[in-house]
Amino acid sequence: MTASLTQILTIEEFLKLPQIEESSAWEYVDGVAMQKPMPKTRQSILQKRLLIEIDRHSELYTALPELRCTFAGRSIVPDIAVIAWNRIQTNEVGEPEDNFIAAPDWSIEILSPEQKVNRVIDNLLHCLKHGCRLGWMLDPDDYSVLIFAPKQEPNVCRGGCQLQVLEEIHLELTAEQVFAWLKIEKR
Repeated sequence: MTASLTQILTIEEFLKLPQIEESSAWEYVDGVAMQKPMPKTRQSILQKRLLIEIDRHSELYTALPELRCTFAGRSIVPDIAVIAWNRIQTNEVGEPEDNFIAAPDWSIEILSPEQKVNRVIDNLLHCLKHGCRLGWMLDPDDYSVLIFAPKQEPNVCRGGCQLQVLEEIHLELTAEQVFAWLKIEKR
């Protein structure tokens, strides 16, 4: 179940709440703080494998797990935020700034049984509206990937369907390949 604080907050008030950095990811949408459910095993495996594959196939982008992205009146935490290295602000010693205040280039969400599908889609659409170039919503129960891109209809991919990735990332994946990562051979 997703927890929420029903008190209407400003984004500034939300970002000062102590619990948003102490526990499972909290997001801020339309004045309300909502906690994302803790990832389950299948979610974590898919997240780990996608992080590795995206980073292996691109030098221009990095894939980051659970990065808070605060922009356009929302503060969201995609399961994976793919961001061009040149968009990550650095401090005076060349280290990344702690707060990322823009939409990721590619936002990936992996559904858990407790999540509300429309909330996840709403966050992906918000990202696209504010500069994100690609959104994925993986549904491990349906073995499908719902793909969102600006000015295109959403596309559901299953089986051998080739998944759309950012042009500069040289990665070829099908939905079938992604969900095959969930098959564990006992050693």
